[in-house]
Amino acid sequence: QVQLVESGGGLVQAGGSLRLSCAASGRTFSTYIRGWFRQAPGKAREFVARISMGDGGTSYAEAVKDRFTISRDNAKNTVYLQMNSLKPEDTAVYYCATGAVFTTNPNDYRNWGQGTQVTVSS
Repeated sequence: QVQLVESGGGLVQAGGSLRLSCAASGRTFSTYIRGWFRQAPGKAREFVARISMGDGGTSYAEAVKDRFTISRDNAKNTVYLQMNSLKPEDTAVYYCATGAVFTTNPNDYRNWGQGTQVTVSS
């Protein structure tokens, strides 16, 4: 099994920054793709960013492009999400996940963290 432990969520003011971390443990050999997703009350879970633990390739949702940066540290088996210029509409529960294919569909991701609350005040 794969276990994901998140940290870094919290309350920030609009325009501020926050850095999320997701450390993985267990059998992660076949789970090369790491993704960040978010879900606000009354809304579907949506893709935020993804990264390949192999070649480091990344992609982002249009809503966060140029503001968020996903990165990885393979030695620590950890991925990060640096969030800058935060807006109130970024408020959501953020989840990290692992999968075997480079997609944006949450149904394609096999393992999920507990989720961490990010709240952006106006």
